[in-house]
Amino acid sequence: MAAAIANPPRGLPLTGKLRIAVRLTAMVAWLLTCIPFHYLWRLGLRRPGSPPRPWPRRFLGGVCWIVGARVRVEGRRAHQGAFLLANHVSWIDILALSGASGTAFVAHDGLAGVPLLRWLCAMNDTVFVARHDRASVHRQVEQVRAAISEGGALTIFPEGTTSDGTGLLPFKSALLSAFDPPPAGVAIQPVLLDYGAEAASIA
Repeated sequence: MAAAIANPPRGLPLTGKLRIAVRLTAMVAWLLTCIPFHYLWRLGLRRPGSPPRPWPRRFLGGVCWIVGARVRVEGRRAHQGAFLLANHVSWIDILALSGASGTAFVAHDGLAGVPLLRWLCAMNDTVFVARHDRASVHRQVEQVRAAISEGGALTIFPEGTTSDGTGLLPFKSALLSAFDPPPAGVAIQPVLLDYGAEAASIA
């Protein structure tokens, strides 16, 4: 009796490779467009009352659109001094959240070891923390509280890693101590990133 052998999976088709090339080119072009405006803004062209980090928000929101994500926001958003607690499914979360709210992020310090990523993260005022260094938790909490007090929004992914997109993992409690006591005038806002039926494949 002969066993049926399934066809082996094929590589990415040419149209897929072309789509990736076009999107990567568009991302680089959009980055090169946003960088001069970002540094001009940092040099003093910021107008009173303007939102913090407008160009990183535009860049990340633009990349979100380039990769094909379309964001719909439901519910009331806190506009100033907000600490967002969000589930974590994919790197697309960063694009969607920042494009929708202008938030900065709390990230593990491993990203700071990659010069290009550190440079891009610094533009968006990312707060780097050392998850493995429990002795420095107090300093990290103070760093997070200082970032919140400067206005705008700061997002933490309390699961500490990405999930499968269908549920929540246990929260890492150390940085949540930044809420004890809650900073004055800061809203603590839970956020659910819902990718619908595509959540598992996106994760």
